[in-house]
Amino acid sequence: MSGTRREIPNDPGRRDRILDAALDVIAEGGVHRTTHRKIASRAGVPLGSLTYYFNGMDDLLALAFARLAETMSQLYRRTLHGAGSPAEAEAAVVELICGPAYATERDMTLIFEMYAYANHNTAVAATTRSWLRRSRESLALHFTPGVARALDALIEGWPMHRRFDATPLNRQLVAGVVHAVVSAAPDLPDEQL
Repeated sequence: MSGTRREIPNDPGRRDRILDAALDVIAEGGVHRTTHRKIASRAGVPLGSLTYYFNGMDDLLALAFARLAETMSQLYRRTLHGAGSPAEAEAAVVELICGPAYATERDMTLIFEMYAYANHNTAVAATTRSWLRRSRESLALHFTPGVARALDALIEGWPMHRRFDATPLNRQLVAGVVHAVVSAAPDLPDEQL
């Protein structure tokens, strides 16, 4: 029978709103305080919608973290893709580390939560590995695989330190370290991404 309620969704954006709400709830209170009820309330949907779209909390969290990783990967890729020279590529890396768009305070909270949850959830661990691979592939647009791996560690690690340090990052210091890593390329082992 055509035209049934099941065939015509009355709220086609509901699933996405639930995933976004899950990330909001995680950012505010952590995975350990995330509940179906809090997510449904934040998304403005009936509680039953969560079990309609997701196979339990683990599935919902895994898909929410996959959404986070995809969003962050796209930003990472766009930032690096626009670089037209080696100097611009280095500047793009510095922007990823120091700039306001990548790794905001909220993003860092979600990344910490994702990494911790990945230790206990194979789907989120796979998402995390995929994100690392995509990040290195984006860096490999401009750098060798060994340099890409080293720069990715800086891009991930320096904002983590910034999150807990009381002083802002020194952009000049970051630029110098990025340049030193890039300049060391001939001495770094070439490895797979």
